[in-house]
Amino acid sequence: MNKLYKIRIKKGDNVIVRNGKYKGKTGKVLSTSPKDNTVTIEGINIVKKHQKPTKKFPQGGIIEITKPINVSKVNIYDSTLKKPSRISYKIAADGKSKTRILKTSGKELK
Repeated sequence: MNKLYKIRIKKGDNVIVRNGKYKGKTGKVLSTSPKDNTVTIEGINIVKKHQKPTKKFPQGGIIEITKPINVSKVNIYDSTLKKPSRISYKIAADGKSKTRILKTSGKELK
């Protein structure tokens, strides 16, 4: 049985890549995969794949697909300070709801 990783980044968040080939680039999270500890980001890590003609893709040829990158390479992007931030949680007084908060500015995330 594979371990499920705790990923604090959610689909739709704006993130910045911290290291690697795409260092400094920002994008929107398209999907998260807690099983593989990866996230797929719009416009980041695009690779070309040679596709044989099939019924689904009768043309064939070279297509571009977005591959996931490790979640340790990205941080949430704080748009007010224009820099990466970590995420903390604040539990409401009733103890039932939990909100995500940026460590750098203290701003709440949706």
